Amino acid sequence: MAEAKVRIYNPAEIESRWQERWEKDGLYHSDIDPNKPKHYALTMLPYPSGNLHIGHWYAMTPSDARARFMRMRGYNVLFPMGFDAFGLPAENAAIKRNIHPKEWTYQNIDNMRRQLKSMGAMFDWRREAISSDPEYYRWTQWFFIQFYKHGLAYRKMSPVDWCPTCNTTLAREQVWGEDRHCERCGTPVIKKNLEQWFFKTTQYAEELLRYEGMDWPEKVREMQINWIGKSEGASVIFSTEQGDPLEVFTTRPDTLWGVTFMVLAPEHPLVEKVTTPERKAEVDAYVAQAIRQSDIQRESTEKEKTGVFTGGYAINPVNGERVPIWIADYVLMTYGTGAIMAVPAHDQRDFEFARKYGLPVRVVIQPEDMEPLNGDALTEAVPAKGKMVNSGPLTGTPGDQSFEAAVKYVEQIGKGKRAVNYRLRDWLISRQRYWGAPIPMVYCEKCGVVPVPEDQLPVLLPDDVEWRPTGESPLKLHPTWRFTTCPSCGGKAERETDTMDTFMCSSWYHLRYLSPHYDKGPFDPKEYDYWMPVDTYTGGAEHATMHLIYTRFFHKACRDIGITKGNEPMIQLRNQGQILGPDGQRMSKSRGNVVDPDEQVRMYGADTVRAFLMFGYRWAEGGPWGTENIQGVNRWLRRVWSFFLDEADGGKADEATFKRLRRKVHQTLRSVTRDFEEFEFNTIVSALMELANEMSRAKQNGAFGTPVWDEAVEIYLKMLAPVAPHIAEELWAQLGKPYSIHQQSWPLVDEEAAKEEEITLAVQVNGKVRDRLVVPAEIDRETVEKLALASPAVQKFLEGRTPRQVIYVPGKLVSIVG
Repeated sequence: MAEAKVRIYNPAEIESRWQERWEKDGLYHSDIDPNKPKHYALTMLPYPSGNLHIGHWYAMTPSDARARFMRMRGYNVLFPMGFDAFGLPAENAAIKRNIHPKEWTYQNIDNMRRQLKSMGAMFDWRREAISSDPEYYRWTQWFFIQFYKHGLAYRKMSPVDWCPTCNTTLAREQVWGEDRHCERCGTPVIKKNLEQWFFKTTQYAEELLRYEGMDWPEKVREMQINWIGKSEGASVIFSTEQGDPLEVFTTRPDTLWGVTFMVLAPEHPLVEKVTTPERKAEVDAYVAQAIRQSDIQRESTEKEKTGVFTGGYAINPVNGERVPIWIADYVLMTYGTGAIMAVPAHDQRDFEFARKYGLPVRVVIQPEDMEPLNGDALTEAVPAKGKMVNSGPLTGTPGDQSFEAAVKYVEQIGKGKRAVNYRLRDWLISRQRYWGAPIPMVYCEKCGVVPVPEDQLPVLLPDDVEWRPTGESPLKLHPTWRFTTCPSCGGKAERETDTMDTFMCSSWYHLRYLSPHYDKGPFDPKEYDYWMPVDTYTGGAEHATMHLIYTRFFHKACRDIGITKGNEPMIQLRNQGQILGPDGQRMSKSRGNVVDPDEQVRMYGADTVRAFLMFGYRWAEGGPWGTENIQGVNRWLRRVWSFFLDEADGGKADEATFKRLRRKVHQTLRSVTRDFEEFEFNTIVSALMELANEMSRAKQNGAFGTPVWDEAVEIYLKMLAPVAPHIAEELWAQLGKPYSIHQQSWPLVDEEAAKEEEITLAVQVNGKVRDRLVVPAEIDRETVEKLALASPAVQKFLEGRTPRQVIYVPGKLVSIVG
């Protein structure tokens, strides 16, 4: 039976009523169903920073629309939501607002959950997972222990940003400005070495470069490949005059004879040894300023290269030459060995450095298309392409053989070997913070480092913490929490006071969604076997080299431990662009350009906001927010409401009206289906707008109330349902259709009905359009050519010549070459 007719479109009333009904009925509950194909749709979970902004809606509502589309296509769809709730913003809030980070976080979660529900998404809220819940981070800690037991977690000294005033380490987000100062007190930060925990991501570097069976954007794959930074070359051992080995990695071992100086990273452990007493003061000053810079600043191509001579020398293993050792801030300990061999004749950066400091330039590769070169006369580095010259026993070796010959030579003399280097570093997961998952390790004087027994997890964060002006972690300062007993010997021990990087939490949240309250493991194996892997993952491309690499590593490591299956956690990835403020700038509270979705929903309704975010932008690109376009979308939905519910005289339409209407309906259905598959949401909405125009004309021509009209209405509402779920549900109900439209099957295209009866062909003569032909859609090539050549306009431009060639592109054009 049809719902009581509601004549006025009132989004607030309609949307809240249907949201309550859907939740009460469990309409979007996702349970294992072996009789249906599954589709795990996942969108990146938000950080509970206080309020959703319109950017969250832009990421989530089109993803929701596609998940709904897949559900109507017959898939059993899982589309969960949760909160990435640990992290630095909450800790900063504790200090600035005098509020506990737990209280601040859970207040924000309550608000954001309300906002998320207001968009009418098909989230299965039974599966909500919050990373700061003990029942969640119990398993975060469990994963850490498994990694430790399998040799994938280890502890070592590593440099951190350190504030000497606050006496604490700083996360990257807490270091501000070109001068790199502490955001809390303004003191310039320094680098300091601390014992910290790492995961062996580098062990999976080679596998992370493979994307077999993955439908991921080329841009993301390229970003990851560049981040991993695989280089094939040789590891070569120089030696200092003090006798210490000095290892370098080079991709061009055939240029070893052209080395005229060495450069060490300022943090390199050999710097202190090789520096002579008379150079010490200058070297120490340079090291002090270098370690205050970020890696990005130091590697900048725009930054002038500077360095200091240590006074020390290395011995080149291939010719025995003494090579001066310099330090320079553009060399990093985090890449390679922290030392480079400089070949200024064939590397522009080395060339500029050599000329600046008066160092020799020696040509060892002679390009084939140049006259013999003299290093002293060069004005810039020359490409290292050609035969080897000035290279001892390898002089004369052709360019295509030089790499192999040089590798073989250093191996023969016992000074090197073939090697592969990666820019990817092991994942530093230690954070000297309170609001994170505690690292479940204890330190015992007798037993050393000992993991917390699994049956004692989770290691709970203490709630009774004190925030000191120094900014140090309250876990370090807590009077009782860090003191415990050793699980091995029962003696006195101390807990690890570092917490885990929040990327650890987000590396496995897709697994916890499967069974968020399961207590026998991180997930229920039955749920895993049915739902995994994630079929479609949506979110920002800015996560390519952090979260998306970490979660791939995490899955592969768990696979090797025996926890997960398969090689990848996510099969398909799609990225959305970014919604900018009305001023075209990135949204931020400081700029005052943040668009509040709550306000937009109050003004227009959730369906209008959803439809506008799909219509107003290409989803992969984004753009600035504009209110004029949202008003147009609102008018469209109100128009759909009116002409679907307002009755009219019907049954008077002619056959041509019916054919035209069915053709447009099924052509639209075909294009909308394709666009949902391809994430082209803006063209979905524009196609529905065009179809509404055609249906309005057909209604005026007497199609209302006929089987053709009823078919058009049913297909239209089904296509509208993923985009604007509330108005589609309401109209469906008012037309007497069975509850719910979101449980209906996606309609099938009638290809016969969608066929064009006539098409328009452009006719070109020598590349310029000279005529257009309206012809039957099924016309054959021979007839097309005859009609085109018979065209008076074509005859005029051919001027009696017989055409040399006639090209027919079916359905598009005829090209005549005269």
